[in-house]
Amino acid sequence: KPALKQLSNLKVRDSKRLSVDRRNHLFPLICELATEYRIAYIEPAEIDSLRKKISLNEIEAQYTAKIFGGLRFPPQKITVDAADSIAGNYRKRIATALKNDFIFELVCEHKADDNYVEVSAASVLAKVSRDNAIEELKTKYGDFGSGYPCDPLTKEHIHKLIRSGKLPDYVRKSWNTVSDKKQTTLGEH
Repeated sequence: KPALKQLSNLKVRDSKRLSVDRRNHLFPLICELATEYRIAYIEPAEIDSLRKKISLNEIEAQYTAKIFGGLRFPPQKITVDAADSIAGNYRKRIATALKNDFIFELVCEHKADDNYVEVSAASVLAKVSRDNAIEELKTKYGDFGSGYPCDPLTKEHIHKLIRSGKLPDYVRKSWNTVSDKKQTTLGEH
C-alpha cells in the first residue's frame, strides 16, 4: 500500500495522458517502487502465426496469464484493463489461460488504466518499453513514425514496403493496416 500512495504522489496516470518526457521520468521510479514487474514482448511473426487460430484479445490474455503465472510474489489482487468489449470475457480468457489455478483476486475493468494507479503504472512501463523498441527499430530501418495505424507516416511506410514486395520481420503481416494497404495497392495496378 505505501507504494500505491507513492505512485499517487508522483501523479502517475494512464500513459496516454502523460507526455513522453513525463513517462520516461516515471519509468525508473515505477520500477523502483514495484515489488515485481514483467514486460512481455511478442514478436510480429508469433502474432501472425497465432492470429491464424485466435484473436488478438486471446493472445493478449494468454501473455497476461503467462506474466501472472510467472510472478514470484503474487499479490492478493490483480487489476487489469479489459481488452475485450465485455470486461468479464477478458477475465475469463485470462482465468482459462491460467487454468483457473490462481491464488489472487482477478479484476478486469474498462478504463482501469484511468481508475487504478497500479494499472496506470503498468501502462507507463508498457508504453515506454514499446516506444524504446520502436526507436531501436528506427535506427535500423529509418523513420516510419509511431508504428500506430493512425499515423500517416506509418501508413506511408507500410505502403512503400508493400509496393516494394518486401515486408520485413518487424512488420506484423496480420495487421489490418498491412491488409488494407495490400488491397489498396492491388487496386492501383
